[in-house]
Amino acid sequence: MCTFATSHDTNVEMVTNKRRTSLKDIAQELGVSIATVSRALRSSPEIGAAMQEKVKELARKMNYRPNPFAQSLRKEAPRVIGVVVPNLVTHYYSAVLDGIEDEARKAGYSVISANTHEDSELEVKAIDNFINLHVEGIIACLAQDTRDYSHFEEIYNMQIPMVFFGRTCLSDKFSCVTANGDIAAQQATQHLIDTGSKRIAFIGGPNHLDMVVRRKHGYLEALRENRIPIERDLVVCEKIDFDWALEAATRLLQMPNRPDAILAFNDIITFAAFTAIKQLGLRIPDDVALIGFTDDVHAGYVTPRLSAIVDQSYEMGTETCKLLLKNINGDSHIYKKIVPQKLVIRETSAKK
Repeated sequence: MCTFATSHDTNVEMVTNKRRTSLKDIAQELGVSIATVSRALRSSPEIGAAMQEKVKELARKMNYRPNPFAQSLRKEAPRVIGVVVPNLVTHYYSAVLDGIEDEARKAGYSVISANTHEDSELEVKAIDNFINLHVEGIIACLAQDTRDYSHFEEIYNMQIPMVFFGRTCLSDKFSCVTANGDIAAQQATQHLIDTGSKRIAFIGGPNHLDMVVRRKHGYLEALRENRIPIERDLVVCEKIDFDWALEAATRLLQMPNRPDAILAFNDIITFAAFTAIKQLGLRIPDDVALIGFTDDVHAGYVTPRLSAIVDQSYEMGTETCKLLLKNINGDSHIYKKIVPQKLVIRETSAKK
């Protein structure tokens, strides 16, 4: 714990390591009224310069953040939840957000969302903004390049309720809602094997993401169970990006001994692989079978219609919000909720 000296020359525990600092906390440490602290922070001429400096210095040390809602409204501040997503334009994240908003609305909460565009720096800023806005809780899905979790450690230390969904971290500190991507990937790979595919490639995102680890594990388990040799060249994991995935799929399909099937990590990578197969003049599924983790809506729009591992994304949102509301209402238990995915077989996976 960090300590500092007060005017009474005693060591005082830093409140910021436990929860958000209030005006009352600062007032108690200095032995003055809340009104005095409030006026000092506003540089009111009613408060002497020495006291103003003392209050402001203590506020900095205690990481005090003013509540703009409380400042702008005399009545009780609105009840707000912050949601951080990596890519709001995809069907998956918009459906998750729909579920969160509907569940939050039932409980009398409004939702503010922030799109990180898969950028960890924007993720840090979004979290900081939510702290400054004094939201009552935060829901988040990691950006693909997030490796430093210190901004989430700060949330934990400030005791702000928080739940992760999809891509998670700090599982010993926060509840989370995930899909059974390992089981779904194993089922999809087994289906490809059972319907005639022999050399199955996996195209995924960054290896440090737990979601990538789960789905790749399921794919590898299916190969092991069927005594199919694991070929490193057929497992390509780097980033979640259409252009990168298009290039990766093209490279795989131009190998002398190319794969005859692809399991794709998410919708972006799935449609990049679909495009690569078409551009090379190969037939789906006769030359290359394809199954992707994607939403059910767009999977049916392409020709041939796409076999897909489908998230129950709306349910993912409602379940995540329910856990956050439990946390907000004082339940400190760490929950691990799994929302199952469904394998939907259409036309791109079974060889004729």
